[in-house]
Amino acid sequence: MSKPPTPKPQVPQIFDRKAAAAKWARARALQSGQDAASYLYTTIAQDIADRLDFMRFEAETSLIMGDETGGLNATTRAQLGDFDVEVPGSFEQYDLIAHILGLGTVNDLPGSLIHARNGLKSGGLYIAAFPGVGSLPALRQIALQADGERPAARMHPLVDNRAGTALLERAGFSRKVVDSFALNVRFSSLHQLISDLRDHGLTRSLKTEVPPLTRDWLRRAEAAFDSLRGEDGKVTETFNILVLTGWR
Repeated sequence: MSKPPTPKPQVPQIFDRKAAAAKWARARALQSGQDAASYLYTTIAQDIADRLDFMRFEAETSLIMGDETGGLNATTRAQLGDFDVEVPGSFEQYDLIAHILGLGTVNDLPGSLIHARNGLKSGGLYIAAFPGVGSLPALRQIALQADGERPAARMHPLVDNRAGTALLERAGFSRKVVDSFALNVRFSSLHQLISDLRDHGLTRSLKTEVPPLTRDWLRRAEAAFDSLRGEDGKVTETFNILVLTGWR
């Protein structure tokens, strides 16, 4: 008598992918205007372009995801992509796949990297950059103080360098490189910080429900923000950008 097939392990559903997709779509629409904050998009796109230039890497077929300002697309003459990174895509189609910001809200991160590797031709290059461990320390402190004795899961879990290396290795990439760089931004108000996160599609996408942001919560958050102001009246927030690089 044959044994029934072993069920595949269920991937933990940490993020609400529909909500995340809606946030990316909103950010994409905002970037088409003139007033949206875009410094993360432009900084990461320039960093990836510099890496490609340093490696003297030229791709005939490229897929760029999340390049909402078009800077990297102009450099690589790439095809812009907008698809579900958690399901299999084309096999051995691209010389270069680059992903800006969005990999931080993927449930099946190991599977996503496997799909990306499968989409590369032999010798193809994969680069992904998104906020990693060490990002948004000020906002985390503010949220904790505003929540008081009952802290809620308002902030996304983040990947560190060691975990990034392990993920690339698990996906089968060769010549793996994982590094990070910090981008410090000065904010004059909590409203501006949250607005900039919204412009970049980086507001909360977790599936778990949390208590709503009441007027009292916002009042405590504003007070916590004020306590962090420097001599110029502004608060420094840090985006620690994790960059994953791997070859097929």
